[in-house]
Amino acid sequence: MTQGVLPFKYEKEMSGTGMTGLAGLLPYLDLAQVQGMSTSIEEHIGARKESQGWTDSEIILSLVLMNLAGGECVEDLGKLESDEGFCQTLSHTYLKLSGMKRKERRDLVKRWRKEKKRTIPSPSAIFRYLHSFHDPEQESLRIPHKAYIPEANGYLKGFTKVNADFLAFLQKNNPERVATLDMDATLVETNKASALFCYKGFRAYQPFNTWWAEQGVIAHSEFRDGNVPAGFEQLRLLKESLSCLPEGVDVVRVRSDTAGYQHDLLKYCAAGKNERFGVIEFAIGCDVSTDFKKAVLEVSDSEWMPVIKKVRDEEIKTNQEWAEVCFVPSVIGHSKKGPDYRYIAVREPMEEQLHLPGIEQDEEQAYPFPTMPIKDRKYKIFGTVTNMDWDGNELINWQRVRCGKSEEAHSIMKEDLAGGKLPSNDFGVNAAWWWIMILSLNLNTAMKTLILGKSWVNRRMKAIRYSLINIPGRIVKRSRYLIVRLSKNNPLMEWLIEIRAKITMLIPLME
Repeated sequence: MTQGVLPFKYEKEMSGTGMTGLAGLLPYLDLAQVQGMSTSIEEHIGARKESQGWTDSEIILSLVLMNLAGGECVEDLGKLESDEGFCQTLSHTYLKLSGMKRKERRDLVKRWRKEKKRTIPSPSAIFRYLHSFHDPEQESLRIPHKAYIPEANGYLKGFTKVNADFLAFLQKNNPERVATLDMDATLVETNKASALFCYKGFRAYQPFNTWWAEQGVIAHSEFRDGNVPAGFEQLRLLKESLSCLPEGVDVVRVRSDTAGYQHDLLKYCAAGKNERFGVIEFAIGCDVSTDFKKAVLEVSDSEWMPVIKKVRDEEIKTNQEWAEVCFVPSVIGHSKKGPDYRYIAVREPMEEQLHLPGIEQDEEQAYPFPTMPIKDRKYKIFGTVTNMDWDGNELINWQRVRCGKSEEAHSIMKEDLAGGKLPSNDFGVNAAWWWIMILSLNLNTAMKTLILGKSWVNRRMKAIRYSLINIPGRIVKRSRYLIVRLSKNNPLMEWLIEIRAKITMLIPLME
């Protein structure tokens, strides 16, 4: 019987061997094994340590693999479970046998009262597990219309330690002496009834992330309600991020938008109050206040210099200009012992715009950015505060890099991975879901940086899935080994073998 318009039809595979459409996802298991992710999860999370059934590492790694494969909700785990070949490989090579002693394997089997029939946890098991990260008592402490961050329970705090172990592994195999930390929040829009309204007027959560630019990974993250301002307790988050940095990092620099313009944070960095890193260099957007605008007006025309940017090693002069501004905020003006900062202003001339008749425009509120007139011409005005002695043009371009990579990472979290679709009305459940997505993001970054090479570093998950993860194959069991067979003359065969060989050369975290 014809199934469709074209002359082909679908039939079930009658062979006993398993087919898989995710043969390229298996090397990620190799990488997670070398990194020691399973061990780290069992050590630091511990939500299932004394329980029967699924372990912490089995559940979390299943969700990490789901993220990498393109799933975005708990129900998408069913697609992994239906991939017979992938599950056969997963069960045989990693979740049960890899690196385990005989006693450990027996203990794992004893966790199940009945015969274990699934390789991937069911959605109901996942939801029960995620609820262990939610603390209902914290919800009673909320004060209406005020910013509040529920304190993470012991299980949820473990994710920070798991991620710190991952950073140490990455640093061991790709040492970086400098850590440039881009600190920024991102809005995750949601229809959850328990979500609070953000400053843009819709229901959302607003996680705050610290991006390590040199390694291209998230060094620290804190899940927050949508009404929590981006700059709320940012100094605490900086301290927590610094504690996550592995050995070998000697210099730390911080970039942030105006949310980071907090004098306690600036003073902490400039005064060298951190015992490990001392003075922390920074370039942070500052508020364009009335006093700042007055200081800009005092800058002579000869002091303004063009902002020059590099495009493919070619210097291009922009229509923006920068100048140093003699500005001391009143909040620190009374202290003679306070640290010295440089304030840099950037101005950009605005094109004349026609005003619609009958519509009055407030000069201060007509634009989503600060403006001011300078000698009969209107300019966009931006400010930066820093304790660095770099040339102003170099500093401006360096500070603007933050808007590229860290915000691109936010896009990947919400669009390429499962960070944009939160599973629950409960805060702790969503916080754990967010952290598992972060681990997935960082694992993929390690694959690109350490294994795939420079040409892959800037590629999004769409390209990774198309070229690597979604490779079809057949699983054949022979003796104690499984063989993943690709189609005849498949050009990706040698590449997959090369990828696995490179993974075996990596230095494990505990070595």
